[in-house]
Amino acid sequence: MNQVDELERAILARAERLASEYRDRAGRSRDSILREAAERLRLREEREESIARALGERTFHQRVQASEIKLQTHLDRMRWNLVQGVERNLAERMRTFMRDEEAYGAWLLQLILGAARVMESDALLVNANIQDQHALYTSWDLISNHLPEGKEIGLVPKEQALDTLGGVLVTSADGRIRVDHTFEGRLERLRPRIQQTILERLLPGGFDTGNLFTG
Repeated sequence: MNQVDELERAILARAERLASEYRDRAGRSRDSILREAAERLRLREEREESIARALGERTFHQRVQASEIKLQTHLDRMRWNLVQGVERNLAERMRTFMRDEEAYGAWLLQLILGAARVMESDALLVNANIQDQHALYTSWDLISNHLPEGKEIGLVPKEQALDTLGGVLVTSADGRIRVDHTFEGRLERLRPRIQQTILERLLPGGFDTGNLFTG
């Protein structure tokens, strides 16, 4: 074998080694590129999935919130209608009670005397609607005789009669102290309790509408 042949074989061997090295390097590069591409694809899919989940949750919460607002509005309207119905029934019962003149008159007397006992004033005035003023005037001696000792009481002139369904308004002579026992005054004080009772009947578990959707 001459030197030319040996050189040729050496060159071929060197070329094969280089080719093998380049193939190995290319394979590693390809694997790295594929891994990076797969990782980028995974991250992009996770990001898109996260965005889609966030959008879905936001849409869901918006729909729940809209449903809660709608339900709240419906319940508020229902509560208002029920309160109005209760007030109408109470007014009708009051009119029925007022037709029993003896019982109603005794009740007015109790209201006046009760106010007189608790009011820190010796000079008092009583006001009522025009019909009740007339009835009180006819029995004024009875009222005066039952007053606590040291108390004086007068009836407001009929020109200043109250626009009320029934009951009385008792005030001190200077107007600084007042006990409102008119039907409307007592109803106003009872309204929170009436509404609370209605709410308890509507939603025994409470007035949190979110419980209906989220548990």
